[in-house]
Amino acid sequence: MISKRGLLTLAKEKRVDGETLDELNAWYRIARACAWQSLMDVRHEFADADLAGEVLVFNIRHNRYRLIARVEFSKSLMFVKALLRHKEYEREGWKKWA
Repeated sequence: MISKRGLLTLAKEKRVDGETLDELNAWYRIARACAWQSLMDVRHEFADADLAGEVLVFNIRHNRYRLIARVEFSKSLMFVKALLRHKEYEREGWKKWA
């Protein structure tokens, strides 16, 4: 389950540019249509995605942003938790969802 509204709210809060918004919309379309069962499935669509515990980390706009999503592969659920600038990501506060 992915909320486009929630994703757009995160983008608005970060005041992302049009190209970043386009990339987020493309990410949403792909992720919404997939039924991933493992990190390997995710990497078929997003080669640089990483898994930390139950959290998927996606690079957006060539690492300018990191999209953090909690995933439950067994239930085909994914919840977008944060859109972080690279500096925010490095603080590792996102690990609370892992």
